[in-house]
Amino acid sequence: MKARRTYVGAVGVLALTLAGCGAGTTSLAGAGASSQEIAMQAWMAGFQADHPDVLLSYDPTGSGAGREMFITGAVDFAGSDAAFDEEELEEAVGRCLGGDVLELPLYISPIAIAYHLPGLDVDHLNLEAEVVAAMFDGQIERWDDPAIAATNPGVDLPDLPVVPVNRSDDSGTTENFTEYLAAAGGEAWPYEPSDTWPRSGTQSGAQNAGVVSTLEGAEGTIGYVDASQVTAELGTVAVGVGDEFVPYSPEAAAAVVDASPPAEGANDSRLTIEVDHGTDAAGAYPVVLISYLIACSRYESAEVAENVSDFLAFVASEDGQEFAARPDVAGSAPISAALRERVLAAIDQISAAPDQGA
Repeated sequence: MKARRTYVGAVGVLALTLAGCGAGTTSLAGAGASSQEIAMQAWMAGFQADHPDVLLSYDPTGSGAGREMFITGAVDFAGSDAAFDEEELEEAVGRCLGGDVLELPLYISPIAIAYHLPGLDVDHLNLEAEVVAAMFDGQIERWDDPAIAATNPGVDLPDLPVVPVNRSDDSGTTENFTEYLAAAGGEAWPYEPSDTWPRSGTQSGAQNAGVVSTLEGAEGTIGYVDASQVTAELGTVAVGVGDEFVPYSPEAAAAVVDASPPAEGANDSRLTIEVDHGTDAAGAYPVVLISYLIACSRYESAEVAENVSDFLAFVASEDGQEFAARPDVAGSAPISAALRERVLAAIDQISAAPDQGA
């Protein structure tokens, strides 16, 4: 088998190496959002149970790196917590041999606002969006601040510094979190949404795993991570929505997605969604990300097209979505039946480019 990729990360390089060692064995490489890492491990295991001849890999490099690797042809598909911007989309169309770019919302998950306060015996801290924004901007500097105490009566808040922790890499999780802060935080958040953290003076970690490690490394830290990666060492925030405080859950995340409109430029191939982070709908958890699987409708060979199509169809299937949604896996929110129908119709477009062989 001819190696097509120039870089696919350590796991992907191993897959390519092994792919040339067994007759009939092919490889399929992806990279991108670390938010999808746990769900992706489950999806890969489920897919390969029925496709043992496909050596499948996914490198959780982060959304920005994944999109770049897809554009350059370094991977066959990518995961991203943010849709392509106009410039990236133009480059991605060029990579797709005259076909369409597919952006499929297949991983819907709450972003947990997590903190490390050992000994604090509560299920959640209740925080208004403006307070969360002020903590991450450094305006609220201590955990026993009156603004935190006001929504947590009876809680013995420690006299500790608030230590914000953010992603150090370009991250769709950061973009979604800063979109929430900008939409709901009011004047307490003076920055535009971005996939890079907008201020200095914080601690940071690469990918979700790095943020969790940094959070656990000191007392008084607060950060944002995909909910699937929250550990028993960390507490989480129930955020103010209307007149209530809502903790994260798959159901609360799904409620926001169902009420959100298509993004500008969305079509039958790019099923992008504009999340309503500022919602006041009862029971909705607005700190949510929709993570996309990105692919082409045309590939250089029938073999690659078939492998990509089969894998994406498995991820979109009811079984694939329910598997990732299990609390002991990723705890994500399964896509709706109506969205699944649109996703599968987009996947049906995938084929080899004219005059391209296997």
